[in-house]
Amino acid sequence: MTDTVLPITPAATDAVEDLTRISETLGRFRMLMGRRMIARTAIANTVPGLDLSHLDALDVMQRIEGEVTVGAIAEAMRMDPSRGSRIVAELVSRGVLRRDASQQDGRRSLLVMTELGCRLQAERRAVKASVLEEVLDGWSEEELAAFSHLFEKFIGRFETTYLYASRTEGGEAELTGTR
Repeated sequence: MTDTVLPITPAATDAVEDLTRISETLGRFRMLMGRRMIARTAIANTVPGLDLSHLDALDVMQRIEGEVTVGAIAEAMRMDPSRGSRIVAELVSRGVLRRDASQQDGRRSLLVMTELGCRLQAERRAVKASVLEEVLDGWSEEELAAFSHLFEKFIGRFETTYLYASRTEGGEAELTGTR
């Protein structure tokens, strides 16, 4: 009898266990992110009294290609234009956004982040960086590199598979996906 080491090959049960572990961990992560502690801390430190939806509007502004309007924000947030208008009006009244005239069409109102809005975004980035530094303290460079690439790959695939919406005939957003 020889002491040979056989290569480890994942069995079907290992894959099921891995998927179960991922699913349960995503549930825990969703609960943590659902509490939105980073966003709440940034708001409390910069512009107390804003809602999380206000911060979401600032986020989508940065991802909109072209002119940033109330309609573009509402569409990007997949919400009714009247609700988008209320969110933007509150941000304007609190000095986080300002309205500017479009150079292409003077009747259109474009939205621009003010200095206060930029400070709010910077505060959120700082809070997020601080939280990540604390959570990832002690990870090796290899672990960080592997995690960052795999996490980005996972989220990218999730976005392209499930989060891009197509418009139905009635104008409502409908999630697309393979399931």
